[in-house]
Amino acid sequence: MLKLPFILFTFIFSSLAIANDTASGPGAYLTQLPPGAEASLLVVNPKTGKTVYSHDADILRPPASVQKVITALAARLQLGTEYRFNTDIEVKDNDVIFRFSGDPSLRRDDIRSLVSSLKRETSIIRGNVYLNGAAFDHFELAEGLPWDNLGICYSAPSSSISLDDNCAVAKMVFTDQNKTQIDFEISRDAPISIVEKLELTDGLEKRYCKFKLMADNTNQYTLGGCLGRHKIPRFLSFAVQNTELYAAEMIRRELKHAGIELQGEVIRNDRASGRIIARHESAPLPELLDEMLKDSDNLIADNLLKAVGRSYYEEPGSFDNGTSAVKAILKEKAGIDLANAVIADGSGLSRNNRVTASQIMDVFQYIYAHPELKLMEAMAEAGKSGTLRYRYSLRGDTFKGKVKGKTGTLYGTYNLAGVMSTASGSPLLFVQMVTNYHHPDYHRHDKREIRNFEKKFYQSLYSMK
Repeated sequence: MLKLPFILFTFIFSSLAIANDTASGPGAYLTQLPPGAEASLLVVNPKTGKTVYSHDADILRPPASVQKVITALAARLQLGTEYRFNTDIEVKDNDVIFRFSGDPSLRRDDIRSLVSSLKRETSIIRGNVYLNGAAFDHFELAEGLPWDNLGICYSAPSSSISLDDNCAVAKMVFTDQNKTQIDFEISRDAPISIVEKLELTDGLEKRYCKFKLMADNTNQYTLGGCLGRHKIPRFLSFAVQNTELYAAEMIRRELKHAGIELQGEVIRNDRASGRIIARHESAPLPELLDEMLKDSDNLIADNLLKAVGRSYYEEPGSFDNGTSAVKAILKEKAGIDLANAVIADGSGLSRNNRVTASQIMDVFQYIYAHPELKLMEAMAEAGKSGTLRYRYSLRGDTFKGKVKGKTGTLYGTYNLAGVMSTASGSPLLFVQMVTNYHHPDYHRHDKREIRNFEKKFYQSLYSMK
């Protein structure tokens, strides 16, 4: 049996103890989390590649929106900086074709501009208007999405036929003096309907009667449960459930607005094609990634995932081929192994996703080592931009402009990963994954412990030399 010299053995043991000890250093604050909470923490010096601190870094946990960093790197490596989503108007005989490619930034005004180009060609459509969404498959929801959140805007379906973020906004206004009735003003007259079955309450007298939302395939939304009275209007953002129905109605309205008579129908037909007469291009990929990472945009992430799958496999994009392509691309082009990771979508919204802190760190190390990708500068910045602008644990001048990263939050999950410039000016890459965080006093102090933990954890990193 090979025996190590005592001094060398002592050195190795001491180094491991410093890197993994939860009783001292950054890990000392884990005890402040509620009973049952679990955490993976990993801190690396990117200049030396050495691990500064590690705790349960190889355990699979829900990444939440930190997963968008994985999507961003794969998209940047596969699609390139010049990639754009295109939306075309084509004509063939008496028919008009709107060809969609899943542009997550497409707006109604863009459709209006395209229709204006069509107006210069004709004022009468004697045939049909076809919606071609062949760029993606027909399955718009990833496996593992919670059913009760599907009507909320951040769960908007990932569709090739995407318009207005696949969301509709309504202003809720109390109409009488006693505030027992509600009117809904739908922004830009979006083609949705609302059924209100709410019980209005004062204070906390109905504390355990929650607000509820149900949506159906006709883009009708039913509001139920309890809601406190408000003196000022409240805004609700609904995820469009039937993207074809929504886009078809918007196109009908824009044709009418332009003075174009449609004699036929608006129909989905993924085989229709013709001569291109007008095109709308999205912003280039770097701008889309900037918005996705800073503001944690789920639709951009999921539609980019499908675009990556479409590009890599040369077939309609889907959650299945997109997630497969992401793993293959990162392995082939970045040497990052995600074989045992569970990736169900591009946004991190699915409850099925599982990734380790070590795998997320691999992605951040690659991004940090390749500044030409400009992904690190696309991250949110503490006290300045995106989801880190007002993060409680990073408030104040100490961290302002000195932390860049990606947040990730789901039910019971609080994640953060990125880079910090310490007090000495040295960079540290970090990954924080906290899961099974369920405070017993959910209504009053649900975030107190996680905020206190984060504040002390990042202060300890900042003080490192």
